[in-house]
Amino acid sequence: MPTYDLGLEHVSLAFATKNIFNDVTQGVFEGDRIGIVGKNGDGKSTLLHLFKGTQEPDSGRVTIRGGLTFGILDQRDPLDDNATVREAALEGREDYEWAAETKSREIVEALLGGISLEAKIGSLSGGQRRRADLARLLLKDWDILALDEPTNHLDVVTIHWLAEHLKNRWPAGSGALLLVTHDRWFLDEVCESMWEVHDGEIEPFEGGYSAYMLQRVERDRQADVRETKRRNLARKELAWLTRGARARSTKQKFHVKAARELIADVPPVRNTLELKQMATSRLGKQVVDLIDVTQIFEHVQGEADIDPDVAEMEASASRVDVVPAMYAEPQAHGSVEVAVDDLTDPRLVDAGVAAAQVAAAAKESQEIQGSQENNTDDSAEEITSAAQKITVTGRKILDDVTWLIGPGDRFGIVGANGAGKSTLLKILDGTITPTVGHVNIGKTVKFAVLSQRLDELEKLGKYKIKEVLSRYKPSYIVDGKETTPGQMMERLGFESAQLMTPIKDLSGGQKRRMQLLLILLDEPNVLIMDEPGNDLDTDMLAVMEDLLDTWPGTLIVVSHDRYLLERVTDQQFALIGGKVRHLPGGVQDYLDMTEAIKNGKDPFAGEKAGAGKGKKSGSAGASVAGSTTEGTAGNSASGSATAEASSAPSTPKLSGKAFHEASKRVSAIERKLAKLEEQKADLEQQMAAHDPSDYEGLGKLNEQLQAVTDESEELELEWMELSEQLE
Repeated sequence: MPTYDLGLEHVSLAFATKNIFNDVTQGVFEGDRIGIVGKNGDGKSTLLHLFKGTQEPDSGRVTIRGGLTFGILDQRDPLDDNATVREAALEGREDYEWAAETKSREIVEALLGGISLEAKIGSLSGGQRRRADLARLLLKDWDILALDEPTNHLDVVTIHWLAEHLKNRWPAGSGALLLVTHDRWFLDEVCESMWEVHDGEIEPFEGGYSAYMLQRVERDRQADVRETKRRNLARKELAWLTRGARARSTKQKFHVKAARELIADVPPVRNTLELKQMATSRLGKQVVDLIDVTQIFEHVQGEADIDPDVAEMEASASRVDVVPAMYAEPQAHGSVEVAVDDLTDPRLVDAGVAAAQVAAAAKESQEIQGSQENNTDDSAEEITSAAQKITVTGRKILDDVTWLIGPGDRFGIVGANGAGKSTLLKILDGTITPTVGHVNIGKTVKFAVLSQRLDELEKLGKYKIKEVLSRYKPSYIVDGKETTPGQMMERLGFESAQLMTPIKDLSGGQKRRMQLLLILLDEPNVLIMDEPGNDLDTDMLAVMEDLLDTWPGTLIVVSHDRYLLERVTDQQFALIGGKVRHLPGGVQDYLDMTEAIKNGKDPFAGEKAGAGKGKKSGSAGASVAGSTTEGTAGNSASGSATAEASSAPSTPKLSGKAFHEASKRVSAIERKLAKLEEQKADLEQQMAAHDPSDYEGLGKLNEQLQAVTDESEELELEWMELSEQLE
């Protein structure tokens, strides 16, 4: 048996009626970078606690090399509520101590940027506490570092920074990393091997997440396992990996040809054209149009200096001592004038104007008391004052944005924490009235919002799952087949035996899945999802993504999980500097923008230079059904040019005429591939309807199909090579 630096020897562990590990022998060597995946409840976090020594096995033993140091980021932090951030996260370090070294300064600015070091831990939000605990851990030197869901509460920019930090934290061959996360991009970027925890064992795989998926599909194929549903989900995800963003990367983790052989009969992830046709028939032409929208929040004293998530500051603190952020999100500030007849106008209330909020509260109180008509005191006169113009000054979350969302559009939104993504979603669904501009919502639109909170589900806590599902229709059409709510529930990872389980007894991940199920059973045609991946393991994320692939409505997703975002949406946008900017190259375009800003460059300089030529030159979006209406952004010619100009400068491998010709060839290949896919579908349909006894006829059809397939494969290889040169 090998001698591990940290290992398990014949370890068994059981909780109540569930066996977590059965006679497991596995361990960590110096230089390992291991990602750990598995279903929720199968023992991933327990494994880390066994290594730490905070969990004792029922049998077997945990071995550790003498003098080895082990640090762990737990899902519950050990920080003292009464300690300051400086005491808890920096362990008393003064500014000159952590700022003097590049590595420690980066950690503090990346994770504690915008937070006062004099704030009490108990005054921080959950996300800030998490970042403070992660900073505490990373500021120390560890031989082995174990991180349990480290990307929770981090935005895309910080997640990218953390990935780079972990890749460069130790010299090659030294240190070791154990990483539990549902962020599949992060696993692929950081890890060099994988452990899958399932059925009481730890199964090792070489390579990152993409390589793990390839080996898992191959393992299932060779063993001819009966878990058909699980295997098909894995194969579909592998198909996306080879056709999507990871396949265009220059750091491929597996051989493309081998992967193609495994997914030869897997259909495209989703038929975009068919879904758009279905969506148009259900929705009509108009979904949501943002026209010249500005959303401003009135300035509150101290808001610009202190992170607004800090709930309270110590009155006795001698200095604010706010950490400068690693990346300062560009913000738009200014004033707008609003003409109102009443101080309770929702534009003023939603802009945070103090007088308007007081007036609205007073009006609501009067309505509750039923005495508004008889009330003639001074406060009533203030509420119903004469027409007037009110100037609102503060931060512009949206700055003169026009964004058109059509039927069947699948849009993803990224942005830094605090950029205003949740505010944008509330404007889209009509919850917030913009300070300036208009939001036109189609007459046939039926919204559903999957929020980060589970408030609506908590109200159903006392009811059993079966009782809740009985309130809905007995059957639905999903992917062209009649499906019952119970079958949809099983598709989302529930067992039929759980029908009698009260909602309140479900785990966090189960509640998240139940929340999605109930939303889909309401049959909305516009689905807005705010961080839908929270509390879900990688297998359940794949199930959710598979379900969304066949959903024909309009989909708007906000997420820091770039894998999920690019997987379920067709176009991505960034909310940055008060503008909604198209990202033709996916999330990487946004990271390029932020990197340029960190380096003191202005990636939007071209927009400002031509600002006088068109009012909408600074906003980006997507026009309805690919319209090229002048003045709108997104699919229009001017919008595409603006979006591409706004992405941070990158040095292509080709330049000048060669770059132009390659770009034209890529576009031509994509059009040709689309036609070939239609030919393949038509030939497959002909073969299915053909007389099975006509071998000659079937042979000819099969030859045609094989010729089309071969041509597609050749074009795909050429497309991948050209795409890499254009990156």
